Amino acid sequence: MKFYLNILVASLLFLPQTFLVNSINASEFLSEYSEIDLVITNGRLLDGLGNKAVFADLVIVDDEIVYVGKTSFDAKDFKQRIKRQLDAKQRIIAPGFIDLHTHGNPLKTPVFENFLAMGITTITLGQDGSSPEVVDLSNWLAKVEDQGISLNLAMFVGHGTLRSQTGINRTTMPSAGDLEKMLKLLDGTLKYTFGMSTGLEYNPGLNALEDEMIALAKVVGTNKRLIMSHLRNEDDDKIQVSLEELLKQGLHAKIHVSHLKSVYGKGEKSAEKILQILANARKQNIDVSADIYPYNASYAGISLLFPVWAKTTEQFNVALIERRAELESFLRNKIIKRNGPEATLLGTPPYTGKTLADISTELKIPFEQVLIKIGPKGASGAYFIMDDALQTRLLLDPQVSISSDGRQEGFHPRGHGAFAKIIEEYVIKREVLSLEEAVRKMTSQSANILGISDRGVLQKGYKADLVIFDPVKIKAAASYSKPHQLAQGFDVVIINGKIAREDQKLTEGLFGKVLKPSAVNK
Repeated sequence: MKFYLNILVASLLFLPQTFLVNSINASEFLSEYSEIDLVITNGRLLDGLGNKAVFADLVIVDDEIVYVGKTSFDAKDFKQRIKRQLDAKQRIIAPGFIDLHTHGNPLKTPVFENFLAMGITTITLGQDGSSPEVVDLSNWLAKVEDQGISLNLAMFVGHGTLRSQTGINRTTMPSAGDLEKMLKLLDGTLKYTFGMSTGLEYNPGLNALEDEMIALAKVVGTNKRLIMSHLRNEDDDKIQVSLEELLKQGLHAKIHVSHLKSVYGKGEKSAEKILQILANARKQNIDVSADIYPYNASYAGISLLFPVWAKTTEQFNVALIERRAELESFLRNKIIKRNGPEATLLGTPPYTGKTLADISTELKIPFEQVLIKIGPKGASGAYFIMDDALQTRLLLDPQVSISSDGRQEGFHPRGHGAFAKIIEEYVIKREVLSLEEAVRKMTSQSANILGISDRGVLQKGYKADLVIFDPVKIKAAASYSKPHQLAQGFDVVIINGKIAREDQKLTEGLFGKVLKPSAVNK
């Protein structure tokens, strides 16, 4: 902390002229623009590309950055032509953060303050193989656009949803006709979405075999879109096989690993093995990327603890009759392997805030019987199954971007704290990540992964999504006991040229847009 503060203070001792990237006077500007919406002065700009901060001003007209550099407007200009001036007071000005993995329903709750409070200006929905169960997703997106949304939305279509719409939920080998129907649905949806998400650990995606996934990947690749993958199995002894399955799809389309992790893996060497697999794939011209959230606990429904033959309610009921002893043994071994019953913290009633060990003691039954009592659909929880050294090594890799895997009402602190924690912990406290690199991993790199060509960078011609903050004041306030505490320190959040949040408060208006995809390079 002291080291970082010294560097921060030292940077402010240089004369501002040293950092100015350009210069313009009022007459030049006002001849081109009769009115300017916002001028931000006295800021230290991080462009999102990993470059050092520069002292400069920003000029915004409508939803676009029209100038980055020194300005010299006079009092008359500010009174007659400029709607608002904002003094950044030497704080950091960065591109708005892009979250590569989020959840939510904007038709139900269009204001995503938890994300705005973290400086996030663009979210991605339709994750883990699940998107809205509608015949035409474009109509759903049109409703979102008509109603309004507080930040930008990049939408994915879920593979599991496509299976459901095709009527092949539990089929492992769909007929030629059913497969063709699914491919046609996918092809049509990719015209206005950013790609296809998969959740091969969940029903119905877990029923899909390699041939189906390759056929889908070819359609995604033809449309120059992205496959966003929740791997089939993230366990340490299964992740290599799961990655290899995805990399086969990567021969046909750009691919991305969601919330990269190794469940119950240990140490940096395990992380290096994973990163080497991805690096080797890139050498073979497979375009593969990944994201990660900065917590050592995951969060999901407890169905992931159950075997594939007991995940649905129907399968579970059959297993209770025909394979109960086997089911109990499976669950017991699974939990022991995942750091024991103390490492599973339930986040839903009636056991909110209690571990499996707590509930076992309370009910006076073994923890595997607790799971059977609850059932695969009866709860969700946080699982403390990741190793800090391993996850930190993954997080620091230059090719790994940042996500939250969060939602507005979620019971994991990542939904309210992930992006703040990157700065507070990894940049300021641990000093293992530079601020420039952290911002790059949360902005331009994420935009490039999605194929968004006009956001994620502070340059002329880019959309005016940005955040203003003092890095030493950033705080991830959310915890596992209080997961809904908003992040602190992101003072101003601007979306499409409009101030959406200022001084820790929302402004009036919904300024986000449903984004239209451009081609992903593949």
